[in-house]
Amino acid sequence: MGKKDASTARLPVDQYRKQIGKQDYKKTKVALKLNRLKAEAKRSAPGIRETILVILAVLLFLLCIYAFFYLNLSTEINLDAD
Repeated sequence: MGKKDASTARLPVDQYRKQIGKQDYKKTKVALKLNRLKAEAKRSAPGIRETILVILAVLLFLLCIYAFFYLNLSTEINLDAD
């Protein structure tokens, strides 16, 4: 008897999941497939943030190389001090 009473008291989360499941059945298979493909493409596509980070890393690397050569070539040592 306790088992029967426990099954009638559902958690709100379970009720919510059941409602969502019913709504998914109302959609057509084509619409579900399109939504799944769109979500997968969104997850696999490189984001703008990653692209900006890569560009900044390359620019920082080029700036370091430029600074290295600028500092080494701009400091001329006058060996003819006589």
